[in-house]
Amino acid sequence: MERKIEDFYLKWKKDKSRKPLVIYGGKQVGKTFSVLEFGKKEYKNVVYFNTENNKKLIDLFKKERSVEKVILNLSLFSGETILKDDTLIIFDNVMDIEVIRVLKAFGSEQSKYNVIAITSKKEKLAEFKSEELQFKSMNEMDFEEYLWARKEKSLAKLIRESFDKRKTCSFHKVALELFHDYLETGGLPEVVKASLEGKSSFELDAIKQKVLDVYKKEVALNKVLIDIPRGLEVIDSIPEQLKKENKKFQYGLLGSGKRAKEYESCIKYLVNNQIVYRSNKVKDIKSPLSSSRDKDSFKLYMPDDGLLFTMLHLNKKEMLADEHIKEVMYENHIAKTLAESDYSIYYYQTEGKAEVNFVIQNRMGQIIPIELTTKTNSKAKSLAVFMKRFTVPQGYRITENNFSTKKDIRYIPIYAVFCLNDNK
Repeated sequence: MERKIEDFYLKWKKDKSRKPLVIYGGKQVGKTFSVLEFGKKEYKNVVYFNTENNKKLIDLFKKERSVEKVILNLSLFSGETILKDDTLIIFDNVMDIEVIRVLKAFGSEQSKYNVIAITSKKEKLAEFKSEELQFKSMNEMDFEEYLWARKEKSLAKLIRESFDKRKTCSFHKVALELFHDYLETGGLPEVVKASLEGKSSFELDAIKQKVLDVYKKEVALNKVLIDIPRGLEVIDSIPEQLKKENKKFQYGLLGSGKRAKEYESCIKYLVNNQIVYRSNKVKDIKSPLSSSRDKDSFKLYMPDDGLLFTMLHLNKKEMLADEHIKEVMYENHIAKTLAESDYSIYYYQTEGKAEVNFVIQNRMGQIIPIELTTKTNSKAKSLAVFMKRFTVPQGYRITENNFSTKKDIRYIPIYAVFCLNDNK
């Protein structure tokens, strides 16, 4: 299955000032598979090392700092000749700082070796950051990549053209139906592949449940033992949190007497490792948005629509028949798509409870409000009031309808949210 990150890999390989590359992202999003496929296509050979609990490799890295000596030992370990420019060296499951020190050595000497490291520990990046390394995030398949996998590349192109040229999409109904399929499947490559192979919804749920178990196992790696059960409670509560009319995270849903202070560190851990995404309320609209963030008022979202679908115990017919549940799924999709486009996401709510679902700020500093409008809130006026009050020149309203523009508000079909990443 074609992934967008493949173009990035090619540019990285051709870069004359290439540095070792660190690919980071959540579990099961296809990081290792994509790197191995790239290596098979573009290099004479690939040498792969799983660094997790690999004492022999870590001991070597503690002893050796010379690139050539490291290469000699890696050749012995792998039984492969490592060639400059013609071999891709892959270090997977990187968590140990000793591995990073060796990667930095490759970068500091401007060596001709091609090295990629893979990690799901986003919180470790602060330790890993340095000018000798290059970093790139990877997420699960977005709706555009899902269309590619479904052999609907022409439809994906049409959606982008409709967004860019501000014209209606001639295959709107088809795109919406496929998007509803995507909400059930999600973007995890293993689930998408199983769906394409004709597996039943029960089989898809089984795969997604396995992935949820992997996420929960990741929580168990938290060094603060008391936070492990709390982290699991938070993940399990997200469907009910999002089903509430007021989707602000409420600790009371975790149990009687639960307090924010008890859960601060575990929620931070979940967010830092992309196990959940967080949207904070903003008290005022000014640049930067982070300066008016209300740290005590936030919402949490799942990083994959298919996982939320399974956690809600849905089938597609139920989702389409229940407007409120469909709205929950749509909102999660917008949140995770914006977060994975590297936007910090916020929401705005007045004391009268009027709400703009999302507020983002692009690299040019422009503040962009985004409102989700469905059949249950089709007469929502929060966006127009927001834009007038804060003198915001443009906003987006996400709907089930086709593309259109009315005054300063662009109407974007829910299936085209992936196009907003081009606004950066």
